[in-house]
Amino acid sequence: MTADALHPVTGLDDVVHQRVRLGILTIAHEARRVEFGYLRAQLQLTAGNLSQHLGVLETAGLVAMEKGYEGKRGRTWITLTPAGTTALAEEIGRLKELISRVDL
Repeated sequence: MTADALHPVTGLDDVVHQRVRLGILTIAHEARRVEFGYLRAQLQLTAGNLSQHLGVLETAGLVAMEKGYEGKRGRTWITLTPAGTTALAEEIGRLKELISRVDL
């Protein structure tokens, strides 16, 4: 069986497809540059949980994190890398393929 003949679900990327990480990538894509606290609030996560997911995405080369200050407050901003943009686009493409197969 060729890769083209496989069901689209076999191409889902476990790093990207996990609910929280897909949310991070999607929000970062929409915002272009997103602050850690905004992500935490939007995804309803603890700081520790969000940090773990960001670590996975950063290790995979899908996001870049920038630390700095806004006034006197420390901030962390997250942006998609080119690889992150590609991975998100591929995942969304596979999800669209799956959706097209379901006629409810």
